[in-house]
Amino acid sequence: MQDFKNLKVWQKSHALTLEVYRTTLAFPAEEKYGLVAQLRKAAVSVESNLAEGTARSGDMEFRRFAFMALGSACEMECQFILARDLGQLPASAFERLNSACHEIRKMLWSLIRRLSGS
Repeated sequence: MQDFKNLKVWQKSHALTLEVYRTTLAFPAEEKYGLVAQLRKAAVSVESNLAEGTARSGDMEFRRFAFMALGSACEMECQFILARDLGQLPASAFERLNSACHEIRKMLWSLIRRLSGS
């Protein structure tokens, strides 16, 4: 078992989660239980799945949690696009958040490949 806080991908996903929370404070109040909740849940899910995966037995089980984190990262990216298209996420914030999410997705793929032994 390793300390999840030492994983670069966890550190980046945690930073993105904090940024998602800060950014969504400016969303319309009527989105509190809609898009805001969905974005926050997806962001937290990425880092939480990585943390949980490190506590599991063996690389294959950790890999399963890394795949779940990847799914949540893809969900978050989709929600960034939706928020931008609805006019709730300014272009500059979209670029910053989406770029960070894309980097995390690439890191997750790399982790998954490493855990697969390939």
